[in-house]
Amino acid sequence: MTTAQRLRVLARPYLVDFVEDGSLPADGRWTALVRAPEGLTVVREAPPATGDGLWAGLYGGETAHGPDTPGMLAALVGPLAQAGIAVFVASTFHADLLLVPYERLPEAVEVLRGAGHEVDPAAREP
Repeated sequence: MTTAQRLRVLARPYLVDFVEDGSLPADGRWTALVRAPEGLTVVREAPPATGDGLWAGLYGGETAHGPDTPGMLAALVGPLAQAGIAVFVASTFHADLLLVPYERLPEAVEVLRGAGHEVDPAAREP
């Protein structure tokens, strides 16, 4: 089985927030929630005109795989780590949502392509 994947760049930037008391977002607008003993991590699309702390999303839904397929996530985060690009991951049953610092998206795309992955660009919204 190959670990080469096809990803697409998601149009909107994302924010990653932490809620210490673990309460769910009141507005219900979130992409991923992860509850841990220390609180709740919330991944959501950034509202327009948001400044610092933005993440760009790359989604591997084009190369769906089961959660028991070895090496799929490592094939993506390994090259990014070697390039010094931070990654935040929210995995789904079929694929992975990779978040990279918004300003480093062009570099991340080149790194992933260089590692043998296909990346379909999308129009980015500021």
